[in-house]
Amino acid sequence: MKKGIVMIVLLFGIWSFCSSAYAGDHRLGLGGHYWKSIDDIDVSDIKEDGFAMVVSYQYKPSLFGFQFDVEIADEQLTGKSKTVYSPQAFVIVGGLVYGGLGIGTHYSDGDFADKPFYALKAGLDFELLPYIHLDINANYRFDNWDIDKALDDVDTDTVTLGLIGRIEF
Repeated sequence: MKKGIVMIVLLFGIWSFCSSAYAGDHRLGLGGHYWKSIDDIDVSDIKEDGFAMVVSYQYKPSLFGFQFDVEIADEQLTGKSKTVYSPQAFVIVGGLVYGGLGIGTHYSDGDFADKPFYALKAGLDFELLPYIHLDINANYRFDNWDIDKALDDVDTDTVTLGLIGRIEF
């Protein structure tokens, strides 16, 4: 089921990117964010905060739009030393000040997470120069990691503060 959801999100993203009938503001971006777990996790080798790189695509033809991000982190809450990819999709509303709702998953060691995570996003989208945008955002992610079999469903909700530069075309 989770692979089906990811495929639908990816296909919709490709369709909206390639469809000339829905031509609008397409933006590609690169940035990063600092994340912090809300709860203390008393497990050795588990980080409670960190930095992740973000690759972003945004389709925003009006006040309503879509955003597709992939977060790339060397380590996250699992304590694994392998790279963790977290694809995410958001529906966003607003202009300079915006908000959004999203869903995502984690991919590591050739496998997707058992459960998706849900996210709330709020931010400021500044147009620095024509076609150059700076996005400063905050996210709240409702997330549960299966860190250890003895600690099934640890509540690892996270807050992130991010900065993404985007080029509009």
